[in-house]
Amino acid sequence: MSEHKAGFVNIIGNPNVGKSTLMNAFVGEKLSIITSKAQTTRHRILGIVNGEDFQMILSDTPGIIKPAYELQASMMDFVKSAFEDADILVYMVELGEKSLKDELFFKKLQGSKIPVLLLLNKMDISEQTILEEQVAYWQEQLPNAEIHPISALHNFNVKEVFLRLVELLPEAPAYYPKDQLTDKPERFFVNETIREKILQHYKKEIPYAVEIETEEFLEDDDIIRMRAVIMVERDSQKGIIIGHKGAALKRVGMEARKDLEKFFDKQVHIELYVKVNKNWRSNSHQLRRFGYHQK
Repeated sequence: MSEHKAGFVNIIGNPNVGKSTLMNAFVGEKLSIITSKAQTTRHRILGIVNGEDFQMILSDTPGIIKPAYELQASMMDFVKSAFEDADILVYMVELGEKSLKDELFFKKLQGSKIPVLLLLNKMDISEQTILEEQVAYWQEQLPNAEIHPISALHNFNVKEVFLRLVELLPEAPAYYPKDQLTDKPERFFVNETIREKILQHYKKEIPYAVEIETEEFLEDDDIIRMRAVIMVERDSQKGIIIGHKGAALKRVGMEARKDLEKFFDKQVHIELYVKVNKNWRSNSHQLRRFGYHQK
C-alpha cells in the first residue's frame, strides 16, 4: 500500500489574481471537498481536497500583500507564518506583474527551503512572446521556483499543476476527517467522554500517553454509530488499555456509551479500537494533526 500524503499548500498573491478561481478548479478536479470556516490566526482554510491516498489543505493568508501604507511589522508577521506553516508555497502572479513590493518577503521566497510553485495566471489573454519574456523574468527573480503558466479560468494546465502539488506533498496522515461530517463539537465530545473513562480506570501514566480520534460518526433517526480509535505510544500500553480478554476496553466502551446516550438522547453504538502510534507526543506532525499547535 502506498504511503498517505497530506500537507498545507499556501496560496499567495495579490487580490484578483485568480486564487479563488484556481481553488474552484482544483476542487472540481477531485472527489470530495470540505470547505471549512475554521479560522486560525495563521490560515484561512479555503478548501480541503481529499483523494484515496492524499489530503491537500489549501489556504491563503488573509492580508498578505498589504497596501503600502500599512506597517512593515504586519508584513513581517505574515512572512513568518506563511513560511512556517506551509509545506508548499504557491505564488500566483498575473502576466505583466513584477515582483512583490516587499523586499524582505521576496528574499524569503528566494531562499525558501520548501517548494515554491510560481503560477503565471491569465495566460489566455497573452501573446506567446509576452509569456516567454515573463517566464525568463521570473526565472531570474526566483531561480528556485518551478514556473507554470496557467489559465485558472479556462482550466488550462490546472490539472498538471494539481498533480504536481500532490507529488510534492509530504508523507503524513490526514489532518482532517475525510468524510463529509466535520461537526467538530460532536466528535470532540465523543473523544472527551472516552478520555474521561480512561482517566477514571487506568493508572496515571496511561491517560497521558493516549489520544482519541473519532473516525466515524453516522447519525440515523434512532441510532448514532461511532467508531473511535484510542492511540497509545507503545505496545505495552495497548495491552493495558485492552486488558485481560478485552475486559478493560469493554468497560470503557460501555460507560462511554451510557454517557453519550444521555448526551445525544439517542441510542448509541460505539466501536473502540486501540492503535499504537509511536511517540505521537514528540512528533510535531502528529501534534498538529491532533490540533495542538506547536509554536
